[in-house]
Amino acid sequence: MIHDIPPRRRYRLFPRDFRIAGGGEAGGTQHACVRILPAVRARPQAPSSRTRVRRLPERGVYDREQVDAILDAALVCHLGFVQDGQPFVIPTLHARIGDRLYVHGSSASRALRHLGDGIPACVTATLLDGIVLARSVFEHSMNYRSVVVLGTATGVSDPDEKNRALEAFTEKLLPGRWADARHPTAQELKATGVLWLPLDEASAKIRTGGPEDGDTPDADLDVWAGTIPLHVTAGPPVPDAGLRPGIPVPPYALPYRRDGFTD
Repeated sequence: MIHDIPPRRRYRLFPRDFRIAGGGEAGGTQHACVRILPAVRARPQAPSSRTRVRRLPERGVYDREQVDAILDAALVCHLGFVQDGQPFVIPTLHARIGDRLYVHGSSASRALRHLGDGIPACVTATLLDGIVLARSVFEHSMNYRSVVVLGTATGVSDPDEKNRALEAFTEKLLPGRWADARHPTAQELKATGVLWLPLDEASAKIRTGGPEDGDTPDADLDVWAGTIPLHVTAGPPVPDAGLRPGIPVPPYALPYRRDGFTD
């Protein structure tokens, strides 16, 4: 009955045709009372089994929007690969264009030439947000945002695509700089190595909050616990020693900040 509906719950009435016992047609409709349940947003799943976060899986994030935000905020990534049985991890510049992650290097680099042949690679980027001090040494941690990208690294040989990647690198460092600075020459493009990886196998891992020993026996210890937030703060621009007099700091450099990176 309608009057039996519990309070503060949402329902919807809709007409439903019915038949009378014996097979006769009813000359009207009956209204069924159906509760509308709140929409539940499905949590994105890992794009592959090897990108699924297994250690503390509740910190795994597979939403591309958050993965992209971390990659776009970080200034440095680490490119990992194996060459002749020897693992290498190289810090380098990166930039995202749509579903591709570009990494920067030198054409003279043996490692980048090796990667350009199309071999499995891994790219990681991490943003450190704070130090977490617990009551026990075991529970100390850090707050962070990190991304791992797995895929096959492919070398960029097309000059136009390489130029677009260099523009993305430059604009990532400082939006507005590409239009201000001299663009690469053909020789400079040739000397610059650029690789790209697809972002179809990328996952993030994020930790926030304080120490996790507040509900353990350690909470009775006389030891301070909490977090020390960390922020990147840009100082004022320092002119080059050889800069000609009268050239002002460009407006886009004052003040310098990056979403998700600087305070």
